[in-house]
Amino acid sequence: MTVEIDFPYHVDGRRRTAATSADDHLRDLIEQVLFTAPGERVMRPDFGSGLLGLVFEPGGPELVATTQHLVQGSLQQELGHLIAVESVQVSQDDGVLTVEVRFVALRTQQRAGASFVRSIP
Repeated sequence: MTVEIDFPYHVDGRRRTAATSADDHLRDLIEQVLFTAPGERVMRPDFGSGLLGLVFEPGGPELVATTQHLVQGSLQQELGHLIAVESVQVSQDDGVLTVEVRFVALRTQQRAGASFVRSIP
């Protein structure tokens, strides 16, 4: 049995590194790719999607399509060995960014989805 470290990193009630299930770990990995800016990780400068930087761009259907394509590409590049991305939906409304990702977990061949919401200051 593989133990997956929970994200964000924290210590559990037993004062050990908190663990999580394989499904939650996949969700955590997707969240890290989505909300990490390229260049933010020193040893992996290409890691991340740059999603939050696009929030301040002028809206419109072109931006939505570009953002969805960028996010899907980043997820495939970073997590393509773990998931097959089926769809990405991105929306922005009154400073709230919502990203919905539908994917197939390659290990189990099960379809799953994850939704992420961030308030933009």
